[in-house]
Amino acid sequence: MSETSSSTEYNFKLNDCLLGGQMMFVAFGALVLVPILTGLNPNVALFTAGLGTLIFQVITKGKVPVFLASSFAFIAPIQYGVKTWGIPGTMCGLAAAGVIYILFSFIIKFGGARFLHKILPPVVTGPVIMVIGLVLAPVAVGMANGSIGDGRITGNTAMILSMTTLVATVIAAIFGKGFMKLVPILIGIVVGYIASLLMGVIDFTPVQNAAWLSVPDFVAPEWNLNAVLYIIPVAIAPAIEHFGDVLAIGSVTGKDYLEDPGVDKTMLGDGIATTVAACLGGPPNTTYSEVTGAVTLTKAFNPAIMTWAAICAILLAFVGKVGAILQTIPSPVMGGIMILLFGMITAIGLNTLARSKTDITEPRNLVIISLVLVCGIGGMKLTAGNFAMEKIGLAGVLGLVLNLILPKGKKQA
Repeated sequence: MSETSSSTEYNFKLNDCLLGGQMMFVAFGALVLVPILTGLNPNVALFTAGLGTLIFQVITKGKVPVFLASSFAFIAPIQYGVKTWGIPGTMCGLAAAGVIYILFSFIIKFGGARFLHKILPPVVTGPVIMVIGLVLAPVAVGMANGSIGDGRITGNTAMILSMTTLVATVIAAIFGKGFMKLVPILIGIVVGYIASLLMGVIDFTPVQNAAWLSVPDFVAPEWNLNAVLYIIPVAIAPAIEHFGDVLAIGSVTGKDYLEDPGVDKTMLGDGIATTVAACLGGPPNTTYSEVTGAVTLTKAFNPAIMTWAAICAILLAFVGKVGAILQTIPSPVMGGIMILLFGMITAIGLNTLARSKTDITEPRNLVIISLVLVCGIGGMKLTAGNFAMEKIGLAGVLGLVLNLILPKGKKQA
């Protein structure tokens, strides 16, 4: 390992390009998974991930070695949004979510991080994260058994492919060593794709028709108030999670990024990157824990390596056949991934409550958690004219309001 790559100071060197490419590859599987699951363009997601990382580096003055890419927290609302309002309307809501990050960054700058934790404690964020994971569990099962998707693969064939993918992902996550442990989802998709090839169920027509070099299919947002009101509450959970990501990379490099450049700057960078991504038709950005794991493994602390990773993502976005190949992945293969993925998101919500040592039997906490979970997962819907709020959006707003209006018990006070 060179001194350049192990240093925590920004130092852009040509000989770090391979390390940057490796970081991009670590993020690749999860990065393109979000657009594949939600109907967005994978090449656009690659481009906005690279551009978002560069924006983040400019705002944080190149001090934090993180890579920004597609956020899993938004998979469920994007799927619902695309089905309900189309991609342009959904992009409007996602751009607004980035604005919420930006507002949070100003709250942190002037009020301190403690104030944000006060209005959004784990008793709110934990159940909301659980709702994000569970609200579309039926979709994951439907894709796994072939009842949801293009309808080409159903019955036993669909179940064989989805379970093969799921088992491979679980084995890689639990028993994988070194680099393999960082990319279990990518390994699962590769195994599922190979199984699909052996069963002869992949249609390569889109790959044959795609050009080698092409401009990504960018999509501009269209104003849609319902999409904005539905998606904005979803930003609550990943905004809080952002703190954990910054702390994690700081513990790896031995630097206090909460102080320098400051969590307000990192949140601002994340927010602007997300809004810019939505304005181009890409999914929201978030700091990638897979890449943080790779940084831990390689000891490549130089933030400039992430510049190379961003450049690699942007260049790859213009290879048309990459997106075409990704679109040939059968729905049951992605269903196998989604079963595990949505379950993992739910587990993260449980862990949020557990680590905070929240007493869930305390009446106030019990009321908040119960109402958020039942109203979010059960499909409660509030309407007023053309305005509607349901599922994740309703859960987020309900948790926030209940936390503000319900009196605290003696222990909490």
